[in-house]
Amino acid sequence: MNNITPVVKNLLIINVIFFIATYILRQQIDLEQYLSVFYFDSPFFKVWQPITYMFMHGSVTHIFFNMFALYSFGSILEAHWGGKRFINFYLITGLGALALQWGVQAFEVYQLTGSVFNNLSTLSVTDVADVKTLQQIYFGPMVGASGAIFGLLVAFAMLYPNLEMYIMFIPVPVKAKYIIPVYIVIELFLGVARFEGDSIAHFAHLGGALIGFILVKIWKNKNTYYDYYD
Repeated sequence: MNNITPVVKNLLIINVIFFIATYILRQQIDLEQYLSVFYFDSPFFKVWQPITYMFMHGSVTHIFFNMFALYSFGSILEAHWGGKRFINFYLITGLGALALQWGVQAFEVYQLTGSVFNNLSTLSVTDVADVKTLQQIYFGPMVGASGAIFGLLVAFAMLYPNLEMYIMFIPVPVKAKYIIPVYIVIELFLGVARFEGDSIAHFAHLGGALIGFILVKIWKNKNTYYDYYD
């Protein structure tokens, strides 16, 4: 645990505090209602949610895998960039994840209603499936650091493409430059396929990955720390 860098350590602590508080205070206040993020035209949307949603998680499994990825990749990237650039990257990719998710939702709302802004009480949509889609968009919250985590994964693969990693169920090490692109393609497939019962915001993951790719390209990898892994 001594190799955890300061920003990563604080992010881990904040996420755990939010998760525990959500369950401890459930009888007094519904933090999911206030700190998760809703569609920008939802009556539940608040201006602080684009930031706070990154620290909320829906289950033990959800927070465990996100924090494990943050722990595994975050400290290397923070050491590479420095704390200020790392936290900027983390927050910007989280916002980028939300932006793409909102864009997809706005497109769906426009297709169904002819506008991305609607008062739900006046909607004339009659198809049951379409009504359900609108309800999910307007009343379904999004939580989790997954968008920012996908940004970290892409950055790691770009900066250390030849670093070998062990992946669950694969008995041999695989280079990062092969693993991460496959993971992104799978997310794209799942986002487009829209399997029934799948509540994961795959386009948010893709948004975080895209912004992460753009940021690394812009910053041009000026710091050479850890380059010996390449």
